[in-house]
Amino acid sequence: MSTKIQPLAEYVVAEQVEAETKTASGIYLPDKAAEKPKIAKVIAVGKKVKEVQAKDKIIYGGYSHSDIKIDGREYMLIKEEDIYAVIK
Repeated sequence: MSTKIQPLAEYVVAEQVEAETKTASGIYLPDKAAEKPKIAKVIAVGKKVKEVQAKDKIIYGGYSHSDIKIDGREYMLIKEEDIYAVIK
């Protein structure tokens, strides 16, 4: 996927992964009850980012990002230091 935003320095552009609407035991949750996971898919990375690549799934700090909207799609700008892990 290509986006019109290229992050600078140590920033990453990511897209929120959708919250699960069904629990492990099979119960469906209404939209308001589904908590957004702190997991996102990386769309683009700045030139100083060392450990994360586009298309990686990441776990990030809950309040450590800036939300942006471009062409009707929601993205987040996250500093690499606020990314806790890459999901393999």
